Amino acid sequence: MKRPDAGALTRLASLRMSLTGTPEPDVRRLLELPAPTEPADASRAEERLVCAALAAGLTLPRAHLAAAVRTSLARLEEQHPGKLVEVRIPPFGAVQIGMVGVASAHTRGTPPNVVETDAATWLLLVSRHLSWHDARADHRVRASGAHADLGDLLA
Repeated sequence: MKRPDAGALTRLASLRMSLTGTPEPDVRRLLELPAPTEPADASRAEERLVCAALAAGLTLPRAHLAAAVRTSLARLEEQHPGKLVEVRIPPFGAVQIGMVGVASAHTRGTPPNVVETDAATWLLLVSRHLSWHDARADHRVRASGAHADLGDLLA
């Protein structure tokens, strides 16, 4: 993550309190872990907890969705530097990434390869609770361009 999110510790504490008593096993398992004390660790913990709650069908406040999306996009951008594909999760964020083995001559503006989806779908994809194939088949992801298939990257 580029810089620690100063509000992550407070948001995580609030999220943990709101999910206390949830019967979902994946959520309970994450709640049993010790709470992080550093903002960067809290951001990652919040992302994991949000993803587990979404996979369990729980509804979460917008602030938690936004933070989890931004954390996941920052990690994606860090792990896959480049400007070949733009990944958009409106209204929370967008990043440009590269793909292994694919050279990119793109230098300005929006790349010719664009992936766009909503926050819940994105978080289910990055947490592997939803496959790229199923998301595409259900029209939950819009992808255009020859290199806009993130299936292998998210598998």
